[in-house]
Amino acid sequence: MGESRSFADGFKGFWEERLSFLENYTRFTKRDTPLPSWSSSDVEEFIASDPVHGPTLKTAREAATFGVAGAALGALSTAAFAWKYSRSPHGAALSFLGGGVFGWTFGQEVANHTMQLYKLDTMAAQVKFMEWWERKSQ
Repeated sequence: MGESRSFADGFKGFWEERLSFLENYTRFTKRDTPLPSWSSSDVEEFIASDPVHGPTLKTAREAATFGVAGAALGALSTAAFAWKYSRSPHGAALSFLGGGVFGWTFGQEVANHTMQLYKLDTMAAQVKFMEWWERKSQ
């Protein structure tokens, strides 16, 4: 029994170490009262007001459109291909979901390379925006 307990602790510790970056957001997600919703104009105001993290956040927001376009293209093309050759509704639906996930991933990778997101700290920009929004909304 003790050996399985140590295995579970080791497994939990392994994933806690790998996912420790999620702790950057816990002060925003585990609040007594949630942060109010923000609009695009609020984000644009932050981008204009922060010369360091604003451009990074703007680039990250632009990169999201690559993911959405990739998801739409992947989902529609794989579902159409599956429907054309199988005429199976459940097969087309699964192809739609799988193609959407693949397309989103591929679109994000294209954005990562074309916009050189690997050179930017997008997580820090998002956290700075959340801090700014928290101060502004109080």
